[in-house]
Order: sequence, then C-alpha cells, then structure tokens
Amino acid sequence: GGSGPVTFSSGANHYRLIGLEVTRTVSQAAVYNLIEFSGPADHIVFDRLWIHGTAQDESVRGILLGQSRYVAVVDSFITDFHCVSRSGACGDAQAICGGIGDGPMGPYKILNNFLEASGENIMFGGGQGTPPHDIEVRHNHMFKPMTWMKGQSGYIGGRDGNSFIVKNLFELKNAQRVLLDGNILENNWGGFTQVGFAILLTPKNPGGCPICQVTDVTIRYNSISHVGSGLQIANALSDNGSSPVDGQRYSIHDVVIDDIDGVKYGGPSEFAQVSVSAGAPLLQNLTINHITAFPSHMLFLIGDMVAITTPMKNFVFTNSIVNAGSAPVWSTGGGPANCAFHDNPLITFNACFDGYTFAANAIIASSSAYRPADWPAHNFFPASAAAVRFVNYNNGNGGDYRLQASSPYKGKGTDGKDLGADVDAIHSAIGGVE
Repeated sequence: GGSGPVTFSSGANHYRLIGLEVTRTVSQAAVYNLIEFSGPADHIVFDRLWIHGTAQDESVRGILLGQSRYVAVVDSFITDFHCVSRSGACGDAQAICGGIGDGPMGPYKILNNFLEASGENIMFGGGQGTPPHDIEVRHNHMFKPMTWMKGQSGYIGGRDGNSFIVKNLFELKNAQRVLLDGNILENNWGGFTQVGFAILLTPKNPGGCPICQVTDVTIRYNSISHVGSGLQIANALSDNGSSPVDGQRYSIHDVVIDDIDGVKYGGPSEFAQVSVSAGAPLLQNLTINHITAFPSHMLFLIGDMVAITTPMKNFVFTNSIVNAGSAPVWSTGGGPANCAFHDNPLITFNACFDGYTFAANAIIASSSAYRPADWPAHNFFPASAAAVRFVNYNNGNGGDYRLQASSPYKGKGTDGKDLGADVDAIHSAIGGVE
C-alpha cells in the first residue's frame, strides 16, 4: 500500500538509476507511485529500468515527477499500471505523470521507452500545479494491451473481473513548450469517462487550476492507430467553473492516424475535436498540416459557444488526406448559440474562426449532402480512397499511405510536397520504436 519503493526527498540531486527492476508485491492494496518525488529535487536520470505493477492489482503510476527539474526517463520499460472500474480505489493510472505541485518543474526528457498504462500512458497536469516546461517526448511506444478490453480473447481485468479504466494515450492539461516527436501510439478505447481519443490538449483540472495552461506544443512524425477518435483540442472550464490561463500555439504535422473505429473502440470515429467553452481562454493559433487520417464518421467536431463575439483565431488545416466521414463537420451541441449549429463545413468555418486557412486537402468520399460548394475553396474531393492512389490503402488499417507516382495528389501541397503525411519521414522517426 501507499507509495514506493523509491522516493526522492526534498533536495535530492544528481542521481542516475541504471538497470533496476522497480515493482511491488502482489496484493489487493492500491500502490500509488512506485517512484515519486516528495519535495523539490533535480538532475535525476532513470536509465534502462523495468518499472511495473502486477497483472490485476491497482498500481497508479510508475513515476510521479512531482516538484522535479532536469529529469530524464530513457531506454526503459514501464508496464501494468491500471485502476479498476466500479470496485477500485483509484480512478486514473499513468506510466509517467507530471505537472502537479508548486515551484519550477522541468525540463524533462522522455526518450525511447515502452510505456503501458490504462488511464494515460503519459500525462502532464490533472491537479494543481505550476506549468512544467520544456518537455521532450520522443521515440516512445505508448501502448494499451487489447487484452484489457472486455470481450477480447485473453481478457485481463481486476481480481473481480471489472475492467481497467481506459482514458487516453497522451494528455496535456498543464504544460509549456512540449515536443511529441517520432512516437508510436497504439490502442485506445472508450466506455468509461472518455471516448477513445489518442491525444488530448485540454488545459484544465477538475478541481480548478487558475495557473494551468497548455501552450507551445509541437506534435510531429507520429504514428497513431487502433483508436476510437484522434485528437481532442479544447479549452474548457473546470468542473468547479474556474478557467485555466491559456491554451494555444499548437503545431501538428506529419501524423498518420489509422483504424479510427468507434464501433470497435467505443468512440465517435472522428479525426479531431476543436472547441472552446464560454468563459474559457480563446483557442487560437492552431496549425494542422500534412495529416493522413481515416475517420469513418466525422472529420471535425467544432464548438464555440461565444463565437458571435469572439471566434477562435488563426486556424489552419492544409495539405492533408482525410476521410470526410458521414457527418464531416459537426457541432458539439448547445443549439443556435454554437457557431457550428448548422453542421455545414463552409458555414461553420466562416462562423467559428476569425482568420482561417482550409486548403489543399484531399477530402475522401464527401457525400452528395456535402458538395464541394459546401466546403472552403481550393480543396480536392476524391470519390474514394482508390482514387487517391495510395501504395496500399488496406482499408485504412496498417496500410502504406505513400502516394503512387500516378496519384493526382503528388506535389499538390501549398509547399509543393505530396498531400498527406510524409510517411518516409515518419518511418525514419519511429524506426526501432516497435
């Protein structure tokens, strides 16, 4: 029970832990943090560790970074962190969690690890804290075993058979200057308090955090697969009605998201939610470029309850190859007060954004209900994935999404590049991860 076996006391500095197995005993007691920082500490390296819980017990976190600075987690294997639904003592589990506590936090290097947890594989925020800064997350495999999903062959849950609580793969609730580069993010499903999003950029804390923010985030050269939905990018109020400081300046490019399947993975089958709630800081300066993604239901879920007076600013979506979905641009709800109320792409973008670029995208299989005239100008509308001429579409699941030499979308980007993600650059970035 409790936490441990490794605790860094206030003032600990310049330690390197190498080649250790850090674990717990098998018991019904919840263990909260196998490695934790109980006070300010700095210059700590976790190198080639195996940090793991037990197969059916509640182990909440592998590493709780706490009030730490200059910490690296490299070449390590972190597994079996989970909380049990309905009957468990905890509600959210992570392989690595940071951004909770007062005082300076960061820089952090999380490099070349295998990370397995039911809640979020990596999360920054989720409680009161000074925003951690300068966070490098590269070359990791973030993974949830499908055996944790009830109904799957070989299912494993808690001792009483209840499922582990699954949320997201990577989540930022409180962080500044973050690089998510060259990672594989695999397997995420809904059915608990979340709906299967792989990545969340959502500055807030359920209990309120007036100093929390998510700003200056770059997400590039990542492969994401087998999820209920892709990205949730939202500025919203906390459960107690308080507002975070900010959420903006996001650059997302050269990312593949395939097998987005809400039927299999309990989600809405959408590429991205982009929204802001009344009273929250304005969502702005969001660039999404050179994406390849295959949502079956929804391309964008848009929401802005204050757009009549303050629409979201500087939204860019360019040079991508995406499925339109059956309801391509839809409203988050709220009736006519929501700028996306009409569920029409062109009307929604004109109403919800002050200054946007939506161009040079190949939008696959847009139905007759959403004609080219219903979209912003200067986009392409292939009738099917076959018309794109991928090397191997493979029904949008594990395919080779480079373009054949005969593809009409070779060199059609605003930058002269092929539409869609740079698959060769992604393969180079994730080489050796899996």
